[in-house]
Amino acid sequence: FSAGVCCCCAALRPRYKRLVDNIFPEDPKDGLVKADMEKLTFYAVSAPEKLDRIGAYLAERLSRDVVRHRYGYVLIAMEALDQLLMACHSQSIKPFVESFLHMVAKLLESGEPKLQVLGTNSFVKFANIEEDTPSYHRRYDFFVSQFSAMCHSCDHDPEIQTEIRIAGIRGIQGVVRKTVNDELRATIWEPQHMDKIVPSLLFNMQKIEDIDSRIGPPSSPTGGEKEENPALLAENCFRELLGRATYGNMNNAVRPVFAHLDHHRLWDPNEFAVSCFKIIMYSIQAQYSHHVIQEILGHLDVRKRDSPRVRAGIIQVLLEAVAIAAKGSVGPTVLEVFNTLLKHLRISVEFELGDRRSSAGSATFSTSSKDSDERIVQNAIIQTIGFFGSNLPDYQRSEIMMFIMGKVPVLGTISQSLDTSHLGDLGTRRIQIMLLRSLLMVTSGYKATTVTNALPPPFLDPLLSPSLMEDSELRQLVLEILHNLIDRHDNRAKLRGIRIIPDVSDLKIKRDKISRQDVSFMKKHGQQLYRHIYLGCKEEDNVQKNFELLFTSLALTTIELANEEVVIDLIRLAIALQDIAIINEDNLPMFNRCGVMALVAAYLNFLSQMIAVPAFCQHVSKVIETRSLEASYFLPETIFKDKCNLPKSLEKHEKDLFFLTNKIAESLGGSGYSVERLSVPYVPQVTDEDRLSRRKSIVDTVSIQVDILPGNNTDDKVDNTEEITFEALKKAIDNNGLEEQEKEKRRLVIEKFQKAPFEEIAAQCETKANLLHDRLAQILELTIRPPPSPSGTMTITAGHAHYQSVPVYEMKFPDLCVY
Repeated sequence: FSAGVCCCCAALRPRYKRLVDNIFPEDPKDGLVKADMEKLTFYAVSAPEKLDRIGAYLAERLSRDVVRHRYGYVLIAMEALDQLLMACHSQSIKPFVESFLHMVAKLLESGEPKLQVLGTNSFVKFANIEEDTPSYHRRYDFFVSQFSAMCHSCDHDPEIQTEIRIAGIRGIQGVVRKTVNDELRATIWEPQHMDKIVPSLLFNMQKIEDIDSRIGPPSSPTGGEKEENPALLAENCFRELLGRATYGNMNNAVRPVFAHLDHHRLWDPNEFAVSCFKIIMYSIQAQYSHHVIQEILGHLDVRKRDSPRVRAGIIQVLLEAVAIAAKGSVGPTVLEVFNTLLKHLRISVEFELGDRRSSAGSATFSTSSKDSDERIVQNAIIQTIGFFGSNLPDYQRSEIMMFIMGKVPVLGTISQSLDTSHLGDLGTRRIQIMLLRSLLMVTSGYKATTVTNALPPPFLDPLLSPSLMEDSELRQLVLEILHNLIDRHDNRAKLRGIRIIPDVSDLKIKRDKISRQDVSFMKKHGQQLYRHIYLGCKEEDNVQKNFELLFTSLALTTIELANEEVVIDLIRLAIALQDIAIINEDNLPMFNRCGVMALVAAYLNFLSQMIAVPAFCQHVSKVIETRSLEASYFLPETIFKDKCNLPKSLEKHEKDLFFLTNKIAESLGGSGYSVERLSVPYVPQVTDEDRLSRRKSIVDTVSIQVDILPGNNTDDKVDNTEEITFEALKKAIDNNGLEEQEKEKRRLVIEKFQKAPFEEIAAQCETKANLLHDRLAQILELTIRPPPSPSGTMTITAGHAHYQSVPVYEMKFPDLCVY
């Protein structure tokens, strides 16, 4: 009776339940009953409205089997679900998917590694199915959390741990593929999801042994390696995630990277951080590179108070990112990158000086290490600026050169330069050196069509400013920057070192005909270049490198910019440098005087062979030969040796050791050169900074208060009437000698105005006019007084201001003001 009742009840069960029950064998080891599975699939395809019930019933059985630990039937149920999912693509599959996801969630929650892997595999198969219409209500928050937790599995068994982590990574990859392409679905790019996904992937990527395998474009590992190695699988998932990122969600994908690196202190050392951002830069679309750079700059601002090594690690990451982005589009971040880096350069110098001041009175030994760490930061910033600038196109690079030059603290340009007023002289000099080193790297390899484009006045004027001549290293950097911009044919390497070149033709120097633009540049700015070289030779702290760079500057100017007129100016400059060493008005050390003489010898030897005038070459060669026999310390090969015997004075030397203006004029005059100007000595041009400094010195030396009041102190007047004597009458009668002297002076003035270049005449006239103006201003300042005031009047005595009040009853008013 009972058997009949069971058969009767079984017959009353719905058909979809009977079909579902039939796919389960009596022994789970036998596996899925394929014949009955085919019937169930045919029924589901024929009656899609039953799919949701089939799914619900399968979910019910699976939940029961999971609780009872009948894992064989769990495997069969999931296999059936997978086959139904792959076979049915109708509109009614939506409710079935909900049941499917519910069963996958049950498996992931079970805590059993095998079931978790099983659920993950089913979810990955589902993720690869493309649905016809989006599902607006479906959420994957649980799966993101669960898969992320699996990525951090810490099972005691290493094999199980690896298996669970791989499953978690594959699950995250499935979630990304399922949700990332459709904007109508619940987006995976929300911060709460990215904050779980990205750190989970990075956590597994840290386990990779070969760091170099992550560098470069996406790799294509074999299927076996990808499945077995969590690090490789996580890396490929990370690349895929970033490759699908768009303009609006790029920042959400990158910011968790910074949080992970901060939390695990991976900026020092920063190998993993560098590799991560290389992956990011190679994986994202090129037009979004500037977003990543902006994020790195923003994080650098956030961590600006951290240790120097952390900041240096972030800057090195920025360097790697910029190196990749500079090859493509970097968007509007070019100036922002340089502005931020220059700001952090100033901050680093402040920290370095602050540490020195704070530890000046203590006996600790940590200061040197802090200084060296800050130097690491500064060098990293300079390297980043230089690398970024050198990879930019020329039109952008010229803007960056102007931008950096505008930041250099130079007297008279305070509008855009970095504020170094609170750093003192040492800090200002440090900033100047850092910025010029950055500028040197940016100008490296820059090739302008004309020197006018490479050295516009807003760039050239501050570069040649006397403010950048106060230190030997500053002058070296300025000259090297000039070499980068003037040398358009890569001749500088052939001119390295100061020496007497036996045959210049062996150097195979490349040069072109001087263009009109270059001729115009030398007419406008040639005096600035000559002046910089002239004053650079007069500095007491010059070392061998300074003289080498000065020689290279003269040689490059000759190659790139010299026509006949410029050649004459350069010879006049060389003779003036020789006079510096001989006359020694500046009291230079003997080494400097001999160094200047050697510089003139090396340059005139080079110039004579470049212009190929035989008589000129003969005179130069004769002087050099005489020096080698009688005064070898006037030649660069001797004076710049470690041990060189210096002379005690230069006054007793014969004229055969010097280059003579009249001999040079004779030799060049026969070859068609206009040598009239050679007889006019070179005088450096006066700049605004010179006038400013002179005016300041005049004001500082005012220490006398002149009091001129008519009618007072008549007893102290001195009779200045000249006494008439026989000698005075004799001088007045015999004035022939005075007339001859006046005629000679007049002749020299006329000759000077006829032969000297206009720029030099203008410079001398301007100097006299400014000197007269300064004296007049000084006299007016001392003589013209404001009317007395009860509040007091200011007087200057010994450079100090004093206020003297006048009582009202002692003041004298005009008659019209009194009634």
